[in-house]
Amino acid sequence: MIYSAFSNDLYTKQLNNKTDNLKQILAEFPLPELKIYPSPISHYRMRAEFRIWHNGEELYHVMYDKESKKRIRVDTFPIASPTINLAMEKIIPLLKANDLLRELLFQIDYLATLSGDLVITLIYHKKLDESWVTAAKKLRKDLLQQGLSLHIVGRATNQKIAIDVDYVDENLTILGRNFTYRQVENSFTQPNAAINIAMLTWAVEATRGSTGDLLEFYCGNGNFSVALSQNFRQILATEIAKTSVSAAQHNIEVNKIDNLKIIRLSAAEFTTALNKERIFKRLKGINLDDYHCNTVLVDPPRGGLDVDTLNHLKNYDTILYISCNPTTLRDNLKELCKTHTIKDLAFFDQFPYTDHIESGVVLTKF
Repeated sequence: MIYSAFSNDLYTKQLNNKTDNLKQILAEFPLPELKIYPSPISHYRMRAEFRIWHNGEELYHVMYDKESKKRIRVDTFPIASPTINLAMEKIIPLLKANDLLRELLFQIDYLATLSGDLVITLIYHKKLDESWVTAAKKLRKDLLQQGLSLHIVGRATNQKIAIDVDYVDENLTILGRNFTYRQVENSFTQPNAAINIAMLTWAVEATRGSTGDLLEFYCGNGNFSVALSQNFRQILATEIAKTSVSAAQHNIEVNKIDNLKIIRLSAAEFTTALNKERIFKRLKGINLDDYHCNTVLVDPPRGGLDVDTLNHLKNYDTILYISCNPTTLRDNLKELCKTHTIKDLAFFDQFPYTDHIESGVVLTKF
């Protein structure tokens, strides 16, 4: 992709190709009219990861073409947020001037917010010591003086050092209501903030008037469940990653949500718990019989849903399925459409200028 070639016409052509592909992949099902949520054409990514190339005294960001494996120097990255681009520009001269910070540095990760806060993670092939900490503190101070609001994290094998904190707090407005989300570096967050707002808006609107409770699998940092708490009596959400569970607990507290519980179980584990096949200590204090979940939300990885979870979903009146892979979505729908009808279908252009297709489906039981 030649970023200087950004244009509305180019973006619209690619968007249409992806929506056509989604319709074709799901053509065997009776589909409602597809709702399309386009992305900004530039500066939409809140996350970026770069390898660092050392060439004598030179130092710069690089990426690798997936097909040719060719190394590409990256001085500006127009798909990333203005904050990330500014940080990329400012940090390189400071790293070049400090042998301790540049030595065996092989990757830099950036995580930004719409408001301009930033975490920069420096990843090394060496053990980090107190002299590195001192240098990293000075680096942060120098970048603060250049107009960046940021935190620095250092990573090496079996080592993580946060200079200050390792997270940013994102603020999103959904249908006139503001939500705060803690996002921790090196854990999953939605990369396209504008599309995340669109996804949350769609989900809130799709579940208005719902009765009973909501069960969510793969909840991450509570991205969906926090926003959806307004539409349900209670929400029970599951997530396996400890960092995401901790962030979700914070997000429940900071947003003053009193009807949402997060438990650290996988989807498969939770299914066995619901079926009373196994007792988990992590469910201490939660009586599953107190929940009457008519609606379930899943946002699975690219591999889709496991067979047990898929069969379990058939018990719910309404299913919200957020998909990052239309092929596994199609395979899962073949089973789910034996008991449910597709009521709503949305395409979210999370990753412009790629073949990636993110979609949302609402299914209702016959």
